[in-house]
Amino acid sequence: MKKINLVFDKDYHVRIDKFLASISHNELYSRSYIEKLISNGNVLVNQKIIKKNFLLQENDHIEIELLKKQHPMPIPQDISLEVIFEDKHLIVINKTAGMTVHPAPGNYDSTLVNALMFHFKDQLSNGSDPLRPGIVHRLDKDTSGLLIVAKNDKVHSLLSTMFQERKIEKYYKAILVGVPKETEGTIKTFINRSKIDRKKMAVSDEGKLAITHYQIEQRFFNFCIADVNLETGRTHQIRVHFSHINCPVLGDQTYSSLKRTLANSSAHYHKKTKYLFAHHLKRQALHAYKLKFVHPITQKNIEVVSPLPEDMLYTIDWMKKLM
Repeated sequence: MKKINLVFDKDYHVRIDKFLASISHNELYSRSYIEKLISNGNVLVNQKIIKKNFLLQENDHIEIELLKKQHPMPIPQDISLEVIFEDKHLIVINKTAGMTVHPAPGNYDSTLVNALMFHFKDQLSNGSDPLRPGIVHRLDKDTSGLLIVAKNDKVHSLLSTMFQERKIEKYYKAILVGVPKETEGTIKTFINRSKIDRKKMAVSDEGKLAITHYQIEQRFFNFCIADVNLETGRTHQIRVHFSHINCPVLGDQTYSSLKRTLANSSAHYHKKTKYLFAHHLKRQALHAYKLKFVHPITQKNIEVVSPLPEDMLYTIDWMKKLM
């Protein structure tokens, strides 16, 4: 079985489960998986089996024996893809809303990975997870837009480093419920797993630093369009941050609700808002529209742009009619 060896180099104490959940490692993909490793005795500290509340000290040696994966390997599926950019090193895909990026428990087909395996066959990187060939970063299932795919392991590694070092600029368009106090600003917090709902993320006093820059482009009644630039790339970052400042992304059912949206508009528009959600905008109004980076091999400046999808364009026209 595959093993991971780590050395805890901090000068303070921290629980082993929290430490492993805080590091970026593709093999340690969820808190529940980490807890399973610990409870099964697959995590040793200084060659001793420990419990999840074990406190790490400086220079502790951690050895992790990964569980044998039981997940079925993804199969190629003939699903259409919109390719925005491609060369022999990488691909930029315009992902549609509703498409999951890679297989996960309960969802092993109809993902972006299944489509990539059909269209690009053996041209994808292996990365560190056979379930995610080519996948360097992700977008939420119901977020549309641009996503970079690596064609070989060298490019995969270089792109991963570029993301970690914040050398890839990511821009989004978001339709918000409400309007931030500042027309232009930065939201800077820590984001961690929610203590109330483990499927959600939340602003916290601890966790990973998250920085979101935004500029309000247009305001319509009690809604607005924001141009968003991510300095960091945390799970659900944009959705969590705008919900935190009480301007959630329109249509976001995880960090907002229909009730919260209706509370931000007059009763006169409630029926129209319900109709919008029922027939046109069936997901969060968030689109990754632009990527800017220096190509890791050719060193050329790459800038790719994707226009807003139909459901968001319809929603903007809908907002204009409210004015």
